Amino acid sequence: MNLLEEEKKVLIEIPESLHRRVADQVEKTSFRNVSEYVVHAVRERLARDEDQTPAVYTKEEEDKIKERLKQLGYL
Repeated sequence: MNLLEEEKKVLIEIPESLHRRVADQVEKTSFRNVSEYVVHAVRERLARDEDQTPAVYTKEEEDKIKERLKQLGYL
């Protein structure tokens, strides 16, 4: 039993046309079914989105950046 099978599951509805498209892709992969493919795709997307968190600068850091940009002629 893999991790996916051990976790509690909830039902998510998707359009039938999307399900057919995913099912076509599943046939070309090693995924066993549409659910497994979709879980993988959502996890991949979340990982990408979570890695793109914006940088947060302190007021002092922001002032230094602005000063440097002024010195370079950008501000």
